[in-house]
Amino acid sequence: MESVTVPSGARVSAAVRDLASGAGAAYGDGAFDTASVVKVGILAALLLQTQDAGRCLTAAEKTYATDMIGRSDNASATALWHVIGGAAGLDAAHRRLGLTRTTAGGDGLWGLTRTTAADQLTLLQHVFGDDSRLEAASREYVRELMGAVESGQRWGVSAAADGCASALKNGWLPRSTTGLWVVNSIGCVTVDGTGYLVAVLSNGSASLEDGVSLVEAAARAAVSVFAPGSARPAG
Repeated sequence: MESVTVPSGARVSAAVRDLASGAGAAYGDGAFDTASVVKVGILAALLLQTQDAGRCLTAAEKTYATDMIGRSDNASATALWHVIGGAAGLDAAHRRLGLTRTTAGGDGLWGLTRTTAADQLTLLQHVFGDDSRLEAASREYVRELMGAVESGQRWGVSAAADGCASALKNGWLPRSTTGLWVVNSIGCVTVDGTGYLVAVLSNGSASLEDGVSLVEAAARAAVSVFAPGSARPAG
């Protein structure tokens, strides 16, 4: 595995899983604020609820979901947060999906949901794997949205992929209490024809750009455990 230089005051945690073999690796074990990566969890919660009710997404819910994942639109996330029942609904969905160390943000602050890289990998497994609480159509829907995020947000775990072969969701949040940044990225990347689930969480970066650089370096290093050629500098 390639080494990653973590700036003073910053923290990073990464987890990776080879989709073909199921083998995995992780670095760091702490909990982090999710920022907007929680939007994948909100969507998963919505889809579990629609499956339970035996209904399809409404036109409005589809619009919210598309904007929430594709543009990281916060108003759309808040609308769906209310649809799923807020923190209680998200926590219930996470328990069903096996996320044991993730707690929804209080007071409607969904971006302050706390999670671990390992838990985010568990969520990704339900989206990109076959053994899932999500039905096939639900999994395909989430994959489609994560594969179509707007070009300006295609950073993060995609740095470890071959070309543009990735589906992802990023999150970034300047903390008013410290002036430092939370920068996260989760998704599925393809290297030499093999898919890898990757989750990288970080905090304490001095700027968004510094956080992105740290997350991308960690993503490349994580995937290099299984695909050494992926640890190339970003181009």
